[in-house]
This record gives sequence, structure tokens and C-alpha cells, in this order.
Amino acid sequence: MDFNGYKKTVFATTDRVKIILMLYEGALTHLKIARQKIETGDIISKGRHFSKATSIISELSNVLDMEKGGEISTNLRGLYDFVLQRLLYANMNNDVKALEEAEKVMGTLKDGWKEMMKEARQPVEIGI
Repeated sequence: MDFNGYKKTVFATTDRVKIILMLYEGALTHLKIARQKIETGDIISKGRHFSKATSIISELSNVLDMEKGGEISTNLRGLYDFVLQRLLYANMNNDVKALEEAEKVMGTLKDGWKEMMKEARQPVEIGI
């Protein structure tokens, strides 16, 4: 077995998962700030943070490999579409509840990716 090749694959996967986690964290940070801006009535800043979060989520959706990802990619795309719809509604209507729905979905997805990263870092015993 090519252990060095295996290690490279694990580290490459871990790096990709880490980047995805950072994107989720960025989106969630902008959503949190957007919620604060709704509450304080700062419409310009609210729109800026909604825009940044929406851009991140759109990019997460755009990079899905629908052929290789199969059902998982299809489900993720559906969740991203739902989140984007709720954010559009929240932004247009200053609706904190719709924003919280989007935050909840993104938080759940982030937790799933975080778990995947933990599993990718686990040492693997190889019987030789």
C-alpha cells in the first residue's frame, strides 16, 4: 500500500474541508452582523452583509460537482437554494425570523463539515 499517497490524499481532503469550514464561518458571521443591522435599522450595512453572505453561499453551491457528488450534491444544492431564498426574503422584508431559519441551516451544515474534518484527521491503522 502506498502510505505516502494516502497521507497526501488525507491532507488534501483536510485542507479542502478546512476551506469549506472557513466559508461557512464567514457566511455565518456576515449573517449575524446582518441581523444586528436589521435590529439597529442600519439598512446600508445590512445590505452589504447580506450580499457578502449570499456571495459565499452562492459560491458553495456553484462549486458542487453534481456528477461526482450525486445525491449529496443534489441535497446540498437544494439546501443552499432554500437558504438563499430565505435570505432574499429576510433582506427585502427585514425579517429576522427568515434570517434565523437560514442561519440554522448553515449552522447545521457547518457542524457536519466540522465532524467530517475531525474524522479526516483521525489516524488510520494499517495492517502490514
